[in-house]
Amino acid sequence: MENQKILIQLDLSKNEARIYLALVEFGEMTISDIAVKSEVNRRNVYDSINRLIEKGLVFEIRSERENLYKAVDPSKLSEIISEKEKSLQKIMPSLLEMYHSKPKNNEVYIYRGLEGWKNVFRDILRVGQDVYTIGGKGKWSDERLSGFLEYFAEEAEKKNIGFHIIFDSEVKCEDREILRKLESNHKFLPPEFSSPGAVDVFGNHVVMTSGAGEFLDDDISFTVIVNEELACAFRSWFNFMWLALRKKKQANKFVTQ
Repeated sequence: MENQKILIQLDLSKNEARIYLALVEFGEMTISDIAVKSEVNRRNVYDSINRLIEKGLVFEIRSERENLYKAVDPSKLSEIISEKEKSLQKIMPSLLEMYHSKPKNNEVYIYRGLEGWKNVFRDILRVGQDVYTIGGKGKWSDERLSGFLEYFAEEAEKKNIGFHIIFDSEVKCEDREILRKLESNHKFLPPEFSSPGAVDVFGNHVVMTSGAGEFLDDDISFTVIVNEELACAFRSWFNFMWLALRKKKQANKFVTQ
């Protein structure tokens, strides 16, 4: 199932992914056999096979009786990705020039779901400035982000991006994985101030998360506001809370002595 999901991410349809995997596993087959092994309706196999042939992932073996079809070596998939990457890099300079030619000092847009959270990560790397979080939940540790998070952490370290996080109290009480996965300066809100929301501030970006928890829900949304004055205001509020939490900790220390 995981193999199928990844192939779909590489622009194969669900039926194409099933057929290709069946051919990889069972070797050359007739249309009838492909339909059985891939569990794709025979009527749909023909169209999918032709598209796989066009993509260079399957080839036809002609026979006097019934033609056979065979999967191309899976390493071809890496070649396809490499070719697309080279094509993208050719036009990237002009795309960036067009994108940055228009000032983007005041914008509001919404990201959603797992891919939306990845877009927030990419924005953090692109902006390249420290991140300040209020109401952190530990959602960075979601297992579905593991590979991407490793890449993100390496790039963030290269860009010397620091993370300053005020977590909800549950993160500490439940000893959530984020405390070991992400190197950060952090403190914790008192239990009565936990909420389903969170705010991340970096550069001129303010990202407000609704429906936030330790793990990413498919319905989670990220409202991104690009506004320098608002970002500065949130950083000021963050600093006030940071100092207030330190004073609260010191006061509790004196009370217990």
